[in-house]
Amino acid sequence: MLNITDKSVITDISQGHHSFKKVELKGTEFQNLIEELINLLPNYYIDPLSMARTLERLGKPAAAAKLRIKLPEVTKIRSGDIGEILTTDYIDEKTVFSVPIKKLRWKDHRNMAMRGDDVIGVLINQENQTIKFLKAEAKSNQALSRDVLKKARDELDLDEGLPAPHALEFVAERLRETGNQDLADFIEKAQLVDGIANSQVEHLLFTFTSSNPETLQKEAFEGYIGNIKQSSVGFQVINHQELITSVYQGVLDGLDD
Repeated sequence: MLNITDKSVITDISQGHHSFKKVELKGTEFQNLIEELINLLPNYYIDPLSMARTLERLGKPAAAAKLRIKLPEVTKIRSGDIGEILTTDYIDEKTVFSVPIKKLRWKDHRNMAMRGDDVIGVLINQENQTIKFLKAEAKSNQALSRDVLKKARDELDLDEGLPAPHALEFVAERLRETGNQDLADFIEKAQLVDGIANSQVEHLLFTFTSSNPETLQKEAFEGYIGNIKQSSVGFQVINHQELITSVYQGVLDGLDD
């Protein structure tokens, strides 16, 4: 876990059952975050067991090549991937939801973004055998704008605010492939038999920016008029581009050691 909130100055704003949080990385934690992301990032692109198998059978040069061909080369795609990684880590660390698959492992091209909902979290109540979903939208931009926030809002509101059917089926199929049949069954039953109500869904808008997200993101947060519970998190890192460049270069440098 990256524990970004422990590395940051936090501003919390609540509005009914909705919440907005500005998370500003402390300058003294910048290098620590880079190093932790360097260690974490490979696991988002390749299953560690798959990597270990390649290393055992074919040696370190082959394992390094395996990861190298998965890493994006395009700056915009790298930025978006880091945004999704930060969002996923935040969900697993700071919410009651968990993210059951690392979606980036199934990218069909390293220099293209994946379609569908950015991140989906789930929460199973074993006592009454029910499921809730967190539909998350991740935005990574040097400077936040109203246009970026409007696009995020539009994407969260697609499918009447519920997780996209094809995105849920994608998650369920990947869970089956990786042996988690029970959770796949939960998801498919909710989607295909029971139906999903608004009360079973929450939204998370997570931004990763260099600019101060507070004014614009708070404005967008306060402008929401729907009935799905909203969480909005603005993670500000002054050296946004430097962080992204340093993380990917650090991973690549490690492959050459």
